[in-house]
Amino acid sequence: MTISTFKIANKLITGHGSTELLQQEVHRLNIQNPLIVTDEILKEIGVLRTVTALLTDVPFDVYTGVKPEPEIGLVEECRDVFIEGKHDGIIALGGGSAIDIAKGVSAYAFYDGCIEDLIGTDLVPKKGAPIIAIPTTAGTGSEVTNIAILSDTKAQLKKGIVSDHLLPDVAIVSPEMTVTMPKSVTAASGIDALVHAIEAYISVNASPITDSLAIGAMKLIAKNLPKAYANPNNIDARDNMATASLMAGMAFGNAGVAAVHALAYPLGGRYHIPHGVSNALLLPYVMEWNKISCVERFRDIAEALGEKVSDLSDYEASNSAVEAMRRLSAAVNIPTGMRYFNIPEEDIPAMAEDASQITRLLKNNPRILSKQDIEEIYRAAY
Repeated sequence: MTISTFKIANKLITGHGSTELLQQEVHRLNIQNPLIVTDEILKEIGVLRTVTALLTDVPFDVYTGVKPEPEIGLVEECRDVFIEGKHDGIIALGGGSAIDIAKGVSAYAFYDGCIEDLIGTDLVPKKGAPIIAIPTTAGTGSEVTNIAILSDTKAQLKKGIVSDHLLPDVAIVSPEMTVTMPKSVTAASGIDALVHAIEAYISVNASPITDSLAIGAMKLIAKNLPKAYANPNNIDARDNMATASLMAGMAFGNAGVAAVHALAYPLGGRYHIPHGVSNALLLPYVMEWNKISCVERFRDIAEALGEKVSDLSDYEASNSAVEAMRRLSAAVNIPTGMRYFNIPEEDIPAMAEDASQITRLLKNNPRILSKQDIEEIYRAAY
């Protein structure tokens, strides 16, 4: 019998209006002077103001330097703000980028070495500043995972700080926080959550617990992503997508993600394509390669995505899973090829070399992929 562990944020608060409990959680964690980590867009559209209005009896500062693809240097910059302001806790407001920056700052704030020392697995020596995560997108699941993904601009790669010390102390997941997302972000983050669910389900580390969360997330996404995309004010669809993202985050935070993410990292590191978009773009092509290794699981994926597969063989059902994925991506206007982003085709071998080095993720994949296999997937996705 395989032994597995399950870890998430210390406390989850979900549902419409759950952000109203923010100040209560600040007090419970004994945070006297929080730093809010967010971006300029959320400040401009009023989401930041909605959150700061809830902090009526504690001083706070705001860092708005978060960028869509967070760089290691931003963690260092935000850490300086944290230390200079004598802050003792972090409120992360935004998508995965804001939450990942907050995790990095928490780990690095009281560490005497350089941040590069912390990149890798289990290299954070101790728990840092407490984190309250409030996601404003329904996709990354970063509010319940133990990893911060950061861009190394010199190496043109994405790198991860992986440590249970990064797990947020509180995740407040409220659908109204996602209503202001542009349609393109709704689409990319929603498919990103689906990537998380699918990769967790076919991961070699999957367990009965992560399986249930992953399948449940797939069902919610298939039914609700088109509704949230078509009508951003559909609060029920937003609520279901926020729940699906949370479930997918809990699934992949324990089972791991695999080849889709490994192949997506060079797209973000080299060409600054948003993480959710690169994952969404590559998913159908990686699924094509992976289906032979676990056709029975692909039958389950097809059913979760609403396909009728009772009269199909496992192999036929696995094809239905891929086609269902393609249709859902097309319905929310996900680009179907890397050429859409003007990526030079001659860069594919170098990208394949970069991706083949991301063994932390590739080892979770149900099919072993060589560098040549990865290059062929990129060419198919071009």
